[in-house]
Amino acid sequence: MENQSSVSEFFLRGISGFPEQQQLLYGLFLCMYLVTLTGNVLIILAIGSDPHLHTPMYFFLANLSFADMGLISSTVTKMLFNVQTRCHTISYIGCLTQMYFFMMFGDLDSFFLAVMAYDRYAAICRPLHYSTIMSTRFCALMLALCWVFTNIVALTHTLLMARLSFCVVGEIAHFFCDITSVLKLSCSDTHVNELVLSGFGGTVLMIPFVSIVISYVHILFAVLRVKTSGGSSKAFSTCSSHLCVVCVFYGTLFSVYLFPPSVESTEKDVAAAAMYTVVTPMLNPFIYSLRNKDMKGALKRLLCHRRNFSS
Repeated sequence: MENQSSVSEFFLRGISGFPEQQQLLYGLFLCMYLVTLTGNVLIILAIGSDPHLHTPMYFFLANLSFADMGLISSTVTKMLFNVQTRCHTISYIGCLTQMYFFMMFGDLDSFFLAVMAYDRYAAICRPLHYSTIMSTRFCALMLALCWVFTNIVALTHTLLMARLSFCVVGEIAHFFCDITSVLKLSCSDTHVNELVLSGFGGTVLMIPFVSIVISYVHILFAVLRVKTSGGSSKAFSTCSSHLCVVCVFYGTLFSVYLFPPSVESTEKDVAAAAMYTVVTPMLNPFIYSLRNKDMKGALKRLLCHRRNFSS
């Protein structure tokens, strides 16, 4: 029986099992990838160039955009490369590396959304203490904690995976090295991995989600206490973009990881994962640019400045 060191690569099935569909989906995913990069880079540049957006909310939005680019890049680039070269393999080290960055950036998305929800809670429920609560020091601490914790979680899963043995060069029924798909190929005892995956996975998923729910429950009660209809709509409008992103992110995430995988159709599970890893990062810039007046104005000023500079 071979050990892990003798298995140098895995086969990635890809987004579809049919070569004709793979070529068609290649163009679609390439366009979505380029749109995602362009949109999130514009968000970061607009926030960095506009002094009006130098606030905690937009500081974490810029970090969310960076995490979105990392999330889609960690999965889609290898899939696009494999389709283009018609070589559907990934090295053992490459698989572990992809797994690490995918989990890290995915968890970062979740925690950044939770911190942004707390920021909205502080702005609406405790406006007089907002500058004290969301101080520069606190924001830097939250950012550091998000990065440290998600790196620890991703590194733990990666190191536990590295200790497993793989008897044969198997096919990963996915378009990236999803941890559950790779665990199925191991000939070692994966009980510890599955235990840690359930524990860490539940914690990383539920703590930010529960924090977001609690923040919005307080926000809802605060909005309902506002007596004027104009005041309540104005208060809640500041949360609309973030709430839309939360619904899209957790809606796709829960559909992938909380519902049991379908035995009959693996492609349905791959399509659900594509929604979480590809579609959600692409939609976030559109949601914030279309539903947020400040961001819309900053993007217009950025694009006008670039146009005037080029001319």
